[in-house]
Amino acid sequence: MINLRSRATRLGVLDIGSNTVHMLIVDAAPGARPDAEASVKSTVRLMKYLKEDGSIKKSGVEAILGGVDQAMKLAEEYKITQLLPMATSAIREAPNGNKIIHRVEDRIGQRVTVLAGDDEAHLTFLAARRWYGWDAGSLLMIDIGGGSLEVAMGSDEEPSVAASVPAGAGRITSEFLPEGMASPEELEDVRKHVRRILEPMVRKFPGSKYPNHAVGTSKTMRSLARLAGAVMRQPGRENTLIMTREQLEDWIPRLAAIAPEQRVALPGITPERTMQIVAGGVVADEVMKALNVNEVEICPWALREGAILRWLDQFGRTRLGF
Repeated sequence: MINLRSRATRLGVLDIGSNTVHMLIVDAAPGARPDAEASVKSTVRLMKYLKEDGSIKKSGVEAILGGVDQAMKLAEEYKITQLLPMATSAIREAPNGNKIIHRVEDRIGQRVTVLAGDDEAHLTFLAARRWYGWDAGSLLMIDIGGGSLEVAMGSDEEPSVAASVPAGAGRITSEFLPEGMASPEELEDVRKHVRRILEPMVRKFPGSKYPNHAVGTSKTMRSLARLAGAVMRQPGRENTLIMTREQLEDWIPRLAAIAPEQRVALPGITPERTMQIVAGGVVADEVMKALNVNEVEICPWALREGAILRWLDQFGRTRLGF
């Protein structure tokens, strides 16, 4: 019997996102599940460091570099042999994003891949497809990040349609919910803004085609589901979180009336999500409504796992002798 992990590469995925700088370390081998060996993340919340022109303030740049330094310490400790560094929407869209990337590259000694929104959608969809397999049929993936929202749908490993719009939970909070709280009237105004942002994305999705299975892959979706959803217990398998739109719509106005610092007492709401969870709920509700989705299942895999799987597909078999 072949021991797949005996030929594994110790891989570090450095994800420089809008909310966090995250290092995930796995022993990656074709045909083997990419389970985490170790991980570390630094909360940066880049949306609070944006200037009026969208560039990132010096203090925000220092927060990114500090997170990168912490991530690389873990990489050195675990003696990784391959690093996959990538940056997403906040860096991608910032006027000074290239300068920041160059500083990160100087720190880590190699190039950083700056993912386009569609790239994020494709990689995250791949992770969801591998997790659920072919019998999931037509799969719809919803990922709410800090700066952007990615949605993809299809029946294969590559989605037939994928889109990204600037409707991340951090961005919507910064632009329309700066206090993190809102009255019912203010919430409706936020919803109108979100619907306007979603319009170009929604037009890409055929209204006549409905998915067999809808999943949410982000920390925001997981937090909302832990708060509002239900747990399906499956003997011998990982428990599954399911969230309905009805549950979500019941919780959004209640969340909006609770002070952000008090939300940590609620199940699923971590300190780094307290400010932006209301905006995340509004985005989740509006995208589900626009795409006629009544419930989502929370997928444990997302962008980082998608990057690992894509690397294994493209380079892993050759490098590892398969």
